[in-house]
Amino acid sequence: MHLSKKTVYALRAVFELARRYDSGPATIGTIAQAQALPARFLENILIQLKGGGLLDSARGREGGYWLARSPRDITVGQVLRIMEMTVAPVDCLERGLKEDCPMKDSCAFLPMWTRGLNAMLAVYDGTTYEDLVREQEALTPDPKPGCAR
Repeated sequence: MHLSKKTVYALRAVFELARRYDSGPATIGTIAQAQALPARFLENILIQLKGGGLLDSARGREGGYWLARSPRDITVGQVLRIMEMTVAPVDCLERGLKEDCPMKDSCAFLPMWTRGLNAMLAVYDGTTYEDLVREQEALTPDPKPGCAR
């Protein structure tokens, strides 16, 4: 699976909001600067994440974005599913597409691709943003902007 830049930016933006959890709203500029992200793309990404139920926001001088729930309740897999059309490595693993495949009953690759997808999702779904923040803190007690690339 190859992630788009948009998805990588979304993962990093959520990471930054997880780092700032319980610190109030963060502006787009603050998130962008801390994670070395292009601010001009970030607003649409944050709107998409909000639509997916991961973020809340408020307008105005004291406004910005924040996580809708605790970083321990948000996984990398959830962000991937909101941002990517698919996380499957091949089309036939998409919902319903396998039924259209002429090899569906005799494909030697399908079980392997299924195992690979399940293994990957186990890692992403098993990694919370709380886990990532802890890992970052263990790497650098005083993280610098852009460190979660």
